[in-house]
Amino acid sequence: MWLACLTLLASCASGGAGIDACGAWRPILISRADTLTDGTARQILAHNGTGARLCGW
Repeated sequence: MWLACLTLLASCASGGAGIDACGAWRPILISRADTLTDGTARQILAHNGTGARLCGW
């Protein structure tokens, strides 16, 4: 079991060609009809800010 986990982790950490870390993540967009709590708005801003900083959104 441990060997299988280590093999998977090693393949993820290899940084091989064709792996786009930001490809799976996109900015969260809201519409005018959405109602947000203050906490949700803060989480969206944090997510989008991190994406802008790390992925150049």
